[in-house]
Amino acid sequence: MIIAVDGPAASGKGTIAKALAAHYGLPHLDTGLLYRAVGIAVLRGGGDPSDEGEAFHACAFDEALLTDPGLKSEAAGRAASIVSAHPSVRAALLERQRDFAHQKGGAVLDGRDIGTVIAPEAQAKLFVTASPEVRARRRFEELERMGLAVTYDHVLGDIRARDERDSGRGIAPLRQADDALLLDTSTLDVAAAVATAIGLVEQRRKG
Repeated sequence: MIIAVDGPAASGKGTIAKALAAHYGLPHLDTGLLYRAVGIAVLRGGGDPSDEGEAFHACAFDEALLTDPGLKSEAAGRAASIVSAHPSVRAALLERQRDFAHQKGGAVLDGRDIGTVIAPEAQAKLFVTASPEVRARRRFEELERMGLAVTYDHVLGDIRARDERDSGRGIAPLRQADDALLLDTSTLDVAAAVATAIGLVEQRRKG
């Protein structure tokens, strides 16, 4: 079974995807980490994420980079949103994601275009969202716990800018697949969001 979990930044899709993977005993891939790794590789090399050639070259990053704490930074998130708009970068990372999705037994993947591009044949698709203000509060509190000096207004502005970039790009924009079930986590805690997600997946499995 392939489970596709899409949605904007800080919507809770990553937490939900991990919980679904644990519940169903499936491997999990946060595809956003791939783009964050490319973005960080460009930045650390002194490059510009908006330069498609530099971003494409960075797709050959060392696998160890996927465990780097720096991938959780706001700088990595902004860079990921920029490099993900480059067609050559998306093409370079496409097969890696599809191979993961189609491994024996299936998998859970979360990102921006899993249900629309990476695995449109997924048996269960969720589109996880929340209001920009709620998402910004979550990300702000997460960054504060990491000891980073940030302001809520800055994080909210970044969330809105990323939403606009992700939804407006010409290649694989962020959108809800026609057959994806919507899960708004604005008023849900983690336990309630996970329980709702499992219920939605079961609904698809039985349907």
